[in-house]
Amino acid sequence: MTSVTEVRRPADPAPGRARPRRAVDHGAWFLVLPALIPILVLSVGPLLYGILLAFTDAQSGRSEPTQWIGGLNFRDLLHDTLFWESFRIGLVWAVGVTVPQFLLALGLALLLNQDLRLRWLARALAIIPWAMPEVVVGIMWRLVYNPDAGILNETLRDVGLGGRDWLSGLATALPAVILVGVWAGMPQTTVALLAGLQNTPRELHEAAAVDGAGAWRRFRTVTWPALRPIALAITALNLIWNFNSFALVYVLTNGGPGGRTRLPMLFAYEEAFRYGQFGYAAAMGCVMVAVISIALAVFLAGRLRGGDDA
Repeated sequence: MTSVTEVRRPADPAPGRARPRRAVDHGAWFLVLPALIPILVLSVGPLLYGILLAFTDAQSGRSEPTQWIGGLNFRDLLHDTLFWESFRIGLVWAVGVTVPQFLLALGLALLLNQDLRLRWLARALAIIPWAMPEVVVGIMWRLVYNPDAGILNETLRDVGLGGRDWLSGLATALPAVILVGVWAGMPQTTVALLAGLQNTPRELHEAAAVDGAGAWRRFRTVTWPALRPIALAITALNLIWNFNSFALVYVLTNGGPGGRTRLPMLFAYEEAFRYGQFGYAAAMGCVMVAVISIALAVFLAGRLRGGDDA
């Protein structure tokens, strides 16, 4: 006998009759438009225009009209050893900044998560580099690296090690710039990891400590599983942001010496605004967008697979 409290499923429509369609709330679109319009105008529009420009011979200072040349820019790009060298430097820069950035930020986040005196002050000081514009950071570190009066060389001379021109040396320019990138981007990663640490229940750590687990085992079995999704997300974002870096390296070295710090974005900028090759520079931008999109798609696919397995 059917209970009066049983929830009955609605009867299926009779054969041949269409299911009733859900009403569309057109008013919701008016709430989305203020956020959607700037994205379309400032992001999607320029992206589509850049893709279109990559298939033309657009140049500055030409009196002839721009012509459609198909994939010639991409064909020339495949044989441009300077671009692929800048691409390699960009990968070295992105990985060289992201990995130390994450490791140092993880250590700092673990430290700031402890019950320390003046912890609020330490947390405030830790995010100062993040609050500074990249141009200001670049100018400040140029003064630090100054070969004649920089604080780094002055300190080395005081201890008898001598100084050197860090940003102009072929062997030292890229490591010096990577160091600045790590310093400037570490606070952002620290804040993200610290938020993850604060959301980890203390009861889990206390239970692991009662079971006799040491600090390393508690980190491996309690802390890291809770931080892993945040760590993967912030690492992927840092790789993308670092690969697309421009202002910091531009202020520090302008791509020198001898192209040793010429990142792909800086190479495309020079082609467009120094040499006037807008179509060729747009093709470089398309290649970089494609590479980043593929890397992001692989990352998201792995995350979704991991979520399904879990």
